[in-house]
Amino acid sequence: MTPHAAFEVLNRAAGIAPLAAPKFEGAHHENRLQPFSAPFRFPTAAAAALGFAAAAAAEIWRFRGGDRQSISVDLKSAAVSLAAHTIVRLNGSLLPEPKDGTATTGFYQTNDRRWLYLRGGFPHLARRTLDLLNARDEPPAVTAAVAKWNGVALENALAFMGLTGSLVRSREEWQTLAVPPQPPIGLRKVGDAPPFRPAAHAMPLGDLRVLDLTRLTAGAAATATLASHGAQVLRVVSPRLPDPAEYAFGAGKRVTELDLKKPGDAEVLRHLVREAQVFVDAYRPGALAGLGFSPASLAHIAPGLITVSLSAYYGPWAPQRGFEDVVQAATGMAAEQGSFLAAQRGKPREILPALVSAPVLSVLTGYLAAAGVAAALLRRIREGGSWHVDVSLAATAAWLLTLGRIDAVADALTPRDGLDPYLYSCETRDGWFELLGPVVRLDKTPPVKGALPDGFVSPHWASVHEEANAAEKQPAQT
Repeated sequence: MTPHAAFEVLNRAAGIAPLAAPKFEGAHHENRLQPFSAPFRFPTAAAAALGFAAAAAAEIWRFRGGDRQSISVDLKSAAVSLAAHTIVRLNGSLLPEPKDGTATTGFYQTNDRRWLYLRGGFPHLARRTLDLLNARDEPPAVTAAVAKWNGVALENALAFMGLTGSLVRSREEWQTLAVPPQPPIGLRKVGDAPPFRPAAHAMPLGDLRVLDLTRLTAGAAATATLASHGAQVLRVVSPRLPDPAEYAFGAGKRVTELDLKKPGDAEVLRHLVREAQVFVDAYRPGALAGLGFSPASLAHIAPGLITVSLSAYYGPWAPQRGFEDVVQAATGMAAEQGSFLAAQRGKPREILPALVSAPVLSVLTGYLAAAGVAAALLRRIREGGSWHVDVSLAATAAWLLTLGRIDAVADALTPRDGLDPYLYSCETRDGWFELLGPVVRLDKTPPVKGALPDGFVSPHWASVHEEANAAEKQPAQT
C-alpha cells in the first residue's frame, strides 16, 4: 500500500471530509529507507500517520483564518522517528539502552510446544510473575517453570493476575480472537456541546490546552506531536508510580505532580479539566475511570472536551495490561519477524519468534492518537459535541500488517544520515541534549521544536505572559 492509500484509510477511519494528502517523499524506494531489518512498511505507516495529523491540523488553522499550505513528509525521517530514542545525545554521548535485568522478560516454550512471551516490565510485575511461576529470577529457572504449563493456561493465569504476557500467535489467530476488528483511529461522540469556535492564532493548535496523563512512549509521542503544532501540554505524574524518563518525546511540555487518590489533588485535576480541551489517558484501562475520570464523567465536567484512550488491546482483550513487545507477540508481528529473519539468514526452517527492537507500535499509536485529536477538533468545529478518541497498540499492529510487506531490505540505515535539518539542542540542569525534532514540514506553520521540561511546575495552565517567556527561550538549533 502506498503512503497516499494509507493516508486515505486514516481519513476514512476518522470520518472527516477528505483532506488533501501531503507530499510523500521517497515512497518509490521504500526498501532503502527501512531503519530496521524487518518486513513491515514502517516508512509508509509513520509518514501516513504524521501526514494525516499535520493535514488535519492545517485544516484547523484554516478555520482560524489561516491560508492553505503545503505539507510534506520524508519517509526516511518519519521511519527513523520511530526509533528517536536511539538518536538522543546528552553532552555529546548517546544515552545507554535501558536494561530489563530480569528473567521474566523473553520468549519461553510451554509444555505444548507453544512459544510464550513473558514481560516482567516494572519490578512489581516481575516479582509477581516469579511468584506465579514459583521460580527464581534466572533464565534456566524460568525456562523450566514455563515448560510445566500449558500455553493457554499460563496466558490466562497471567491475565487473571493482572500480569503481562502472551502466546506467540499468527496474524490469522489474532484476527480470530480479537473480534470485531478495530480501526487504527476510533472516534465517537460521547456528549453534547456547542460547536467549537477557535480564535485566530499563529499556530494550528495554539491556545489548545492538553492534559497529559501518560507514562510511556505512546502517550509521550501523542502529546509531543500536539505540542509541535502549538498546543500547551501539561503532563500530570503520580508520586506513587515510577516515571521512566522520556527524552525522545518529552519536549514542549510542562510537568506537574498530583496524587489522584487524595481528594484535594483530584479536585485540582478537575479544575484543570474545566479549562482544558483535550485529556489524554494512557494508564491501565479503567484505572482513571475508577478515580472518577472516565470519558463520560470528563465530558460532564467539561462539555466539548476531547478525551483520548491509549491502550494495549481492543475488543475482548481490551481490559488486559500490555507492553510493546507483548503486543508484537500477540498480534502476529513476532511470528512474521521471526520468519523474515530466518529467511535473511538463509535458514527458512529454523524459525524462532523475534521482536522489532524499537517501540514502533507505541510511537505509531501516539502519532495516530494525535491525528485523532486533530480530527475530533474538526468534528467539534463542524458539529459540536464532546468526542472520544480510541487507539491501541494492537489496532495499530493490525493496520500496519494490512500495508503489505517489504520482502528485501537494503543495508541498514545509519539513523542520523540526512537528519541534520531535524536535529536540535536544548539545555537542562542535566546538561545539553540533542534531539530529533518534528519531521513533518508545513510551509506556513512549521512545527515547534520545544525544550525539555526542567523540573515540576505548580498545577496550573501557563498564562499568556508565561507562554511568551517560554517562546523567547527557544532551543538552540544545530
